[in-house]
Amino acid sequence: MGYLMQMLAVKLGVATGLSLAQQCRKVYPVFPRYILWIMMEIAIIGSDIQEVVGSAIAVSLLTYGAVPLWAGVLITAVASFLLLLLERLGVRHLEALFAVLIGVMAVAFGVMYVLAGVPTADVIEGLLIPRLPRPALKMAVAIVGAGIMPANFYLHSALVHSRKIESGQNARKKEALAYYRIESGIALFCALLINICVVAVFARGFYGTEGIEIGLENAGAYLGDTFGPLMRIIWAIGLLAAGQSSTITGVYTGQFVMSGFLDLRISQWKRISITRSVALVPTLLVSLLYRQPGGTELDILNEWLNVLQSVQIPFALLPLLMLTSSEAVMGSCFANRVSMKAAAWAIAAAILAINGSLLYDFGVKELPTHWAARMGFLAAVLFYVGLVVYFAVGPHRFAALSRRLREWRKKEPMSGESQLLLSGSAQQENGGGSIPV
Repeated sequence: MGYLMQMLAVKLGVATGLSLAQQCRKVYPVFPRYILWIMMEIAIIGSDIQEVVGSAIAVSLLTYGAVPLWAGVLITAVASFLLLLLERLGVRHLEALFAVLIGVMAVAFGVMYVLAGVPTADVIEGLLIPRLPRPALKMAVAIVGAGIMPANFYLHSALVHSRKIESGQNARKKEALAYYRIESGIALFCALLINICVVAVFARGFYGTEGIEIGLENAGAYLGDTFGPLMRIIWAIGLLAAGQSSTITGVYTGQFVMSGFLDLRISQWKRISITRSVALVPTLLVSLLYRQPGGTELDILNEWLNVLQSVQIPFALLPLLMLTSSEAVMGSCFANRVSMKAAAWAIAAAILAINGSLLYDFGVKELPTHWAARMGFLAAVLFYVGLVVYFAVGPHRFAALSRRLREWRKKEPMSGESQLLLSGSAQQENGGGSIPV
């Protein structure tokens, strides 16, 4: 699912020469455009919080608790600015750093997989025949949000512009798309293997245990006790590499989203200062106020942030589908074919169904029973559904439907009472007289 959506974003950027955010600024009216921008900024800030949480926990694990979690949060924020120094040397240096960090993750989590003695046959069976118990629904939605991050669609549609292709060169564009398919396929396959290793190691060590809440922080201690002290260090190194690689992604995503939607260019230093400050506040509060030995408060926050990412997916996915299916935007050579439309809309429907099921479960099981909370939740759901319907229909179709509705109302036959009143008004304007029935 992530690969198909990512390739649609890349195709939009290559075919039009504009990013998804820039195209949305051209196509959508002001209010929907600002809705999209605000939703993506919320998603980016949520991702920033996750990066801060993961990196801070990794620093605490590597120092065996000598650096408290709140100090790790501040260290991680400072590291974001240091990473930007590499941009002064050129984008290729950042790409090289990103490749190194991914390599560190792959090696670290691969070694964990081997040391844990994971039964590979069972892993393959679980991939081929997935099973999901109902209580794990929220976690499943969180995994969807973590795997298909909505802001990444905006990022990948803009990153392709680092390789210049002249407009009108369809053959060159198709060649570029072929290479991007290979590049994206390799990257996502590596991400899949890394995630499989992490989930399998945790399942090997903790499945069936009672009374143990496993999270990013206490996972290191549990892994060390179960598989040896080396496992703790490997886990922390992999977690730190994951957090810092996500930091680079978040920096560029925020820049492309803001400049694309608002045509506003501010320095990355200012942008990181704003978004990291917003991300630091809730993370610091949780790390300072709700600290318990081996606590999982930050993990609960991280889980709900993944759910937030999943809820935001329609505000990237639906505009992407609408734009890439339009020949006026993409040209007849690159617009989505019928088979691609069917597959993409099936994925969109599946994601919306998953989110709807999560909202239902939340409303039934976790929402306070007070009438004000129920009404507020219902109003928020209706607003969300209305936005999703609007972006699924598209601005042009929505405007056409509204125009037809107005025309239908004008042509609708009036009732006898309405005709009588209108006729009476006309007679009075003409100097009186009888009123026909």
